[in-house]
Amino acid sequence: MAKVKTTFYCQNCGTQHSKWQGQCSACKEWNTLVEEVIQTPDKIDWKSTNVREAKKVSRPLKIAEIEVSSETRLDTNNSELNRVLGGGIVPGSLTLLGGEPGIGKSTLLLQISLHLSHKTLYVSGEESQQQIKMRAERINPNPANCYILTETKTQNIFKQIEALQPEIVIVDSIQTLHSDYIESSPGSISQVRECTAELIKFAKESGVPVILIGHITKEGSIAGPKVLEHMVDTVLQFEGDRNHVYRILRANKNRFGSTHELGIYEMLGSGLREVSNPSEILISKNDEGLSGTAISATLEGMRPLMIEIQALVSSAVYGTPQRSTTGYNAKRLNMLLAVLEKRAGFRLGAKDVFLNVTGGISVDDPAIDLAVIAAILSSNEDIAIPKDICFAAEIGLAGEIRPVPRAEQRIIEAEKLGFSSIMISTQTKLPKTNYAIKIQKVAKIEDVVSYLFE
Repeated sequence: MAKVKTTFYCQNCGTQHSKWQGQCSACKEWNTLVEEVIQTPDKIDWKSTNVREAKKVSRPLKIAEIEVSSETRLDTNNSELNRVLGGGIVPGSLTLLGGEPGIGKSTLLLQISLHLSHKTLYVSGEESQQQIKMRAERINPNPANCYILTETKTQNIFKQIEALQPEIVIVDSIQTLHSDYIESSPGSISQVRECTAELIKFAKESGVPVILIGHITKEGSIAGPKVLEHMVDTVLQFEGDRNHVYRILRANKNRFGSTHELGIYEMLGSGLREVSNPSEILISKNDEGLSGTAISATLEGMRPLMIEIQALVSSAVYGTPQRSTTGYNAKRLNMLLAVLEKRAGFRLGAKDVFLNVTGGISVDDPAIDLAVIAAILSSNEDIAIPKDICFAAEIGLAGEIRPVPRAEQRIIEAEKLGFSSIMISTQTKLPKTNYAIKIQKVAKIEDVVSYLFE
């Protein structure tokens, strides 16, 4: 019998080592190397299952000779997921969806598979068919073309795929799969890499898109080797707090579209509801004039959003003033406070400043600087800003109001949501002048103060 090959893998970064050593030479972590069997001597190719006939052998071509055909994307019947993916699922692609436990990854993909018009195979290694059936009846009692398979061995999965011939395959989750060609436990680095490689080869040669669910570590990264994220075509991140009803879907990597798009869902008893107008959850419906709040027009990818900024300025109880932010960069807040102190004369050095972006989202768009300044000054002066005014401008270190890109999109969104005026930089160039909303242009912070509080 041939000798079994073994090697040592770092459980932190996935680097392969020929022998055991106390510290990983790649990530510098201690005691993370584990010996694993990497391959049995009689490994065969996945095509031995005869799922599909392999395409013809590739040969080198001049770039001018390559024919480009416009592939028709598969509609998921979910506008938020279509937006994040760039228009739908690309045939032959491999998508990895990660997120916290209990955030709704399985619910999202089961809901999509139940509403698809294409024949879908939902492979689960974590739940029984009865458990999935109970959840499916709550989401969609009349599914069309969804088949459920509870299996963890990749060879058996490929046999069922050969018999069923599905158009989309969903795997929940990649950490539960194992291959007979690797003699290590499911979830280990070698098993995750081998199972993913088999699924990638299947997807590319058959043209059937595959969607994987991936567990994450306590640091928030996808569990398994980092190479897993490099192998797949798209990496989606499902974010949100389990104690809140809203979920955010982002693309960390997308070979077929932008990585700046954002999808928002609301968790209900019947599944995840698409939020087509995110401003409805990001802006409070309180009509009372409250100080310390300002509305900003920001962009996430191609989508304009109206978000509410809340600020609280109070006298420091302790010796060192606190600077606390939620959903906003704390260093940028310190910079804006320094600009207010130096350029506008506001004495905030001895005061606590707390800043919050409502709705539980994180924003790094410089266009919300003006709204942050307005909210801080409103709380400091205890004067409410009218609810029908919004802001879209960046603050410079000299106290000047700087223009932001795609200002017209922000103006149109504010106009559509019923705002009466929007404050922007005097340097902003607009293609037209006859907007239904009032355009208030300002050049310095002093102009903002005189317009709002005098």
